[in-house]
Amino acid sequence: MTLETPIWGIHAGRSSEADTLFLKKHYIAIGWMEMGNLGVIRADRESFKEKTAQVYRSSKPGAIPVYAGVCFRFAHEMKPGDLVAYPSKIDREIHIGRIDSPYIYDPSIDGHYPHLRRVTWLKAAPRTRFTQGALYEIGSAVTLFQIKNYADEFRAALTGSQAPVFAEQDPTIGAVAQDVEQNTNDFVLKKLAQELKGHPLAEFVAHLLNQMGYRTRVSPPGPDTGIDIIAHKDELGFEPPIIKVQVKSSDGNIGNEAVAALYGNVGNNEFGLVVALGAFTNPARNFARGKSNLRLIDGAELVELILAHYEQLDSRYKSIIPLKRVYVPESIEEIEE
Repeated sequence: MTLETPIWGIHAGRSSEADTLFLKKHYIAIGWMEMGNLGVIRADRESFKEKTAQVYRSSKPGAIPVYAGVCFRFAHEMKPGDLVAYPSKIDREIHIGRIDSPYIYDPSIDGHYPHLRRVTWLKAAPRTRFTQGALYEIGSAVTLFQIKNYADEFRAALTGSQAPVFAEQDPTIGAVAQDVEQNTNDFVLKKLAQELKGHPLAEFVAHLLNQMGYRTRVSPPGPDTGIDIIAHKDELGFEPPIIKVQVKSSDGNIGNEAVAALYGNVGNNEFGLVVALGAFTNPARNFARGKSNLRLIDGAELVELILAHYEQLDSRYKSIIPLKRVYVPESIEEIEE
């Protein structure tokens, strides 16, 4: 791998429907199953446009070259040895891998995603590790695209080296930002990770619980006792429900051990709550699923609670997470299958 190695961005459907195909079966793939085997189409863009126009007669004229371009790039421009970055909406991490095969057409593996390439995943990094510009670029509305403006940042994430610093407000990158909700979530989580690391995040979560109608007591800074916050409804904290809260400011995945450790401190008629900036592993979620008095809140759900109670937050927290209300269309059509 050299600095000139191309790195591609790819999506697994609007809601990461092909996430299992990508990460568990080690393929990247695109849809457009009506196109049939892309390998039998003459390897030039005009032929792909002609085929796309024949197959998708009801599509808008402007969509035809976009669809054709994605199919052509996947079948012919990507090469074994190229890098690929996949932003999963399931675990909220960006997975970076190496393409290991030429184009494969095999509907038997996944009928909705018959166009395939084998991939070896080399590294996964939380979205909070990337600049906002890099997140804008990887959030392109197109299913498959070459990463150019922030390619070095993705390569640096792969090698663990320091990425070059870019201006955050590059207007050419902002043009590809289609998913306003995702960008807002990324912004809030990045600010929390940067400004409220460790004990300050516990204080913020306690403040958020206050706005939700709870009274809270925050454990003092120091050695981790396993409980960061005690939350309750009554003034003295005697009446149930009593909620014991553990706050995790790491942007990595939280495993079963951390969840089980908190639950070990939860007594009868008490509730446990783990709040994390990152995501929870499947074993952690399975553990919590079997406990009616245990609740997990990951980074995405934490952002939802923050947005729901943002107007009631203290001004010092609003200054850390500066947001303003905007109106956007209910849905933004994404050019992908």
